[in-house]
Amino acid sequence: MENALFDDESVPLELLSERAYNYRWAETDHGVIPLTAADPDFAVAQEIRDAITRYAQGGVFSYGPNRGLLSLRTAMARELSSRNYGGVDAERILPLDSAASCMFTVARAFMKQGDEMIIFDPVDYLFEQAATAAGGGIKRCPYDHETGNFRLDELERLVTDRTRMIGVCNPHNPLGRLIKQDELEAIARFAQKHDLWILNDEVWSDIIFPPGQFSSFHHLPRPLRDRVITVHGFSKSFGLAGLRIGTILAPCSESYSEILKASHVMSTAGGASTLSQVAATTALEHCRYWVDDFVAHLGGLRDLAVQRLNAMPGVNCEAPEATYLLFPDIRETGLGSDAITEYLDKNARVAVIPGNDRFFGPGAAGHIRLCFATSEKILVEALDRMDGALHSLAQKRN
Repeated sequence: MENALFDDESVPLELLSERAYNYRWAETDHGVIPLTAADPDFAVAQEIRDAITRYAQGGVFSYGPNRGLLSLRTAMARELSSRNYGGVDAERILPLDSAASCMFTVARAFMKQGDEMIIFDPVDYLFEQAATAAGGGIKRCPYDHETGNFRLDELERLVTDRTRMIGVCNPHNPLGRLIKQDELEAIARFAQKHDLWILNDEVWSDIIFPPGQFSSFHHLPRPLRDRVITVHGFSKSFGLAGLRIGTILAPCSESYSEILKASHVMSTAGGASTLSQVAATTALEHCRYWVDDFVAHLGGLRDLAVQRLNAMPGVNCEAPEATYLLFPDIRETGLGSDAITEYLDKNARVAVIPGNDRFFGPGAAGHIRLCFATSEKILVEALDRMDGALHSLAQKRN
């Protein structure tokens, strides 16, 4: 399971305790293991560090091009073309300061006050926040935990004359599920029928476990992807969250122009750091080996964690097809999502994300989310602590 890049000694705990925020090491009490925000515990590839150092040593930090470095846009177009995304043009790719910022920009470009976005339930909270920041609202399409399917038959009931967009997270956070091509086609046909845009979040598309195969809207026939706007990021696969860099792929020059206006890059009020773009370009051109080794490391940890979690009283956990997130059902413990999160923090000294409305919507109730992008040693210690705490809880209940 171990790889030199991702072995037990490769987690820089001292630096993480200083720099890893967003519910992670720098924000948790000493001694707590945070399996929280989806951010790797490992240092980034050496090539990225070297590229940043070389650029910085030049000593010139002038304004970059408003629409982003051509080198990054070209590298991204080449990467997506290698994934069989038809007709990828670097002139329709826009780098911005994080995938989250990309999502907000897309919503702002195509929604106005009172408009609606259909999103899935559960799903990462950024979809709802992007819609509301644009002055709009949301409708939630439910997921059936029993069948493991999204209720796409509900879409017609949810659409109104105010609906402008559908938000799709593929691979899915927090379910760890790959959305199948027939599901993507059904969503695309529905969007085409009702003249809706699709906000397509593919930030997890590098983290796929064999034998899973990733399908994209961009693998569908051209008419079905004419209204798909796709967001990619560099935090999940390359560990660049703190550099805040993401990209938007627009389907046509007209939609690109609308996104460009909404981004404020032409006024220099928006955009991405040049240094971050250098890092992202290097990641795409030279660091695929790092992601491949990372996914191999994660696959072993996934199997270990799922086995351990399913042996804990009151816990049921399916193995994710993608992402480095686990979404166990904890209802049989007798505690809800928030209560079990507090219990584990206090009694196991392990921090997790509760499956509640704030993070994922009402469809996440009865679940918690765990991130396993760490070393085997740290993950085993966290699972040992959880196991002990949950056995104690079960004994008290009995």
